Amino acid sequence: MSIVQQLSTKHILGIKYLNQEDIRLIFETAASFKEVLNRPIKKVPSLRDVTVANLFFENSTRTRISFELAEKRLSADIINFSSSSSSVKKGETLLDTVNNILAMKVDMVVMRHPAPGAHHFLAQHIDAHIINAGDGTHEHPTQALLDAFSMEEQLGNLEGKNICIFGDILHSRVALSNIFCLQKLGAKVRVCGPPTLIPKHIHQLGVEVSYNVDDSLQWCDVANILRIQLERQDIKYFPSLREYATYFGINKARLQRLDKKILIMHPGPINRGVEISSDVADSDHSIILQQVENGVAIRMAVLYLLAAKR
Repeated sequence: MSIVQQLSTKHILGIKYLNQEDIRLIFETAASFKEVLNRPIKKVPSLRDVTVANLFFENSTRTRISFELAEKRLSADIINFSSSSSSVKKGETLLDTVNNILAMKVDMVVMRHPAPGAHHFLAQHIDAHIINAGDGTHEHPTQALLDAFSMEEQLGNLEGKNICIFGDILHSRVALSNIFCLQKLGAKVRVCGPPTLIPKHIHQLGVEVSYNVDDSLQWCDVANILRIQLERQDIKYFPSLREYATYFGINKARLQRLDKKILIMHPGPINRGVEISSDVADSDHSIILQQVENGVAIRMAVLYLLAAKR
């Protein structure tokens, strides 16, 4: 696989720091790797002799497995780190933890951390490529890339398309990365949810704000539905999950009232019966499983393109 150009950045800290050419290069590379993933032999030697450390300071299933599978498909050497079974529990700092891992000659670090900006801190102190796998409620760049890539597979160019992000915008790192990515690709972006779960100044990012689910479903070409993040909510933002499902949950009855067919997406994990009903999640509107498949291809592309800058 030959490289016709390189990313403009050494790290993937956030979509905010990528330009449209970077995003297009990642998509083109991911499309090539998706062909690899559909072959009988799904492995290529592109990252042979490259060591990747997966540092997850927060619980993760889909993202961690997706990155690990991408690394294995590229033949990388892998170090998996979990804070729950490490010296972090004994008071070791983030920088000391990473420096100890880098002393083992690690080339790339994939990290999820609860503190916004943790990846920027590392980028200033260590000489390794860093990929942000989620930092607090800030950004989750590879999720936004795989979401936009999945949309383009179905709709073609996103220029002028209407994309609505539903749900818990306030606590979501996926929402912010999606907004940045979709806008760079020319899409129109709206957020929709209860007023208590919409950040006060989000309109300053150039997005529309709505509290009407039915109107937003009629407006959009794609509904990207976010999970209610109860683990990040220190106060009650709505009376009950049942009431949220009634007023803001997306179900089959709502879709049947539309005069067009829209795409349904969800980054997972799904709270079935809350923000989305099972008959919508499993319907022919849904491309949720395609998102999972594309996640591996996008992460292969990101790892491959960053390794080329070594």
